[in-house]
Amino acid sequence: MKKLFMVILSGILASSMALPAFASDKTWIIATDTVFKPFEYTDENGDFVGIDVELLAAIAKDQGFQYELRSLGWDSAIAACQAGQADGMIAGASITDERKASGWMFSDGYFNATQSMTVKKGSDIAGFEDLKGKTAGVKTGTQGAAYAESLQDTYDFEITYYEDSPTMYQAVLGGQAAACFEDTPIMAASIQTGDLDLQIVQATANEGAPYGFAIFDEDKQELLDMFNRGLENIKADGTYDKVIADYLGEDAVPSAAETEAETEAE
Repeated sequence: MKKLFMVILSGILASSMALPAFASDKTWIIATDTVFKPFEYTDENGDFVGIDVELLAAIAKDQGFQYELRSLGWDSAIAACQAGQADGMIAGASITDERKASGWMFSDGYFNATQSMTVKKGSDIAGFEDLKGKTAGVKTGTQGAAYAESLQDTYDFEITYYEDSPTMYQAVLGGQAAACFEDTPIMAASIQTGDLDLQIVQATANEGAPYGFAIFDEDKQELLDMFNRGLENIKADGTYDKVIADYLGEDAVPSAAETEAETEAE
């Protein structure tokens, strides 16, 4: 009888080990932005796509958890997480000490991004000093906004806040703003794919910070742990590199040294 029990127990343990980590019937609610190309956006077929979208799908598959992705917009995504209406957020959110201090809990970094200043092509603005007396556009609550705010007093310019990136870009194109501050890879991709008459001003990038998946409640730690394990696995099997290359090109795939630097910066 004891031998039979051990055989059955061994079978149960073997079956359990074959399941993805933390697999359950729970469906996690993940909030994201509406337009932050190429990390999340709607393509020409009406499908919601992007780097964040594909990385999350790959990580969930690797870890065996179910989720519902809700495209809410930046501010609304944060509010939903803080109110307990969403479990986590993935929206190109830079990992910063200020956000950590205000209650954000981040995953390991998954992409390092700087912020830069962008102007309309043909503009006579060649640097921050040329912004004096003019207006710069920023997206509310972003690192681009924080970067502009850190420069405002030194270079004596005004700031106008926008709810989304496309509206901010149109303000620069239409002359309502002389420049805007945006995440460099986002701006570069938007200019290229959207055929925008804009240009990133050289030598205006800051040091940048890695993007991270975020939760706002310690009770969601399980989700954060799964994200980290899944991210590590999809980096190891090449899935991560393929996603980055598909959207930003082979040159954007982080080297081993860059990946290590991201980890050390967290």
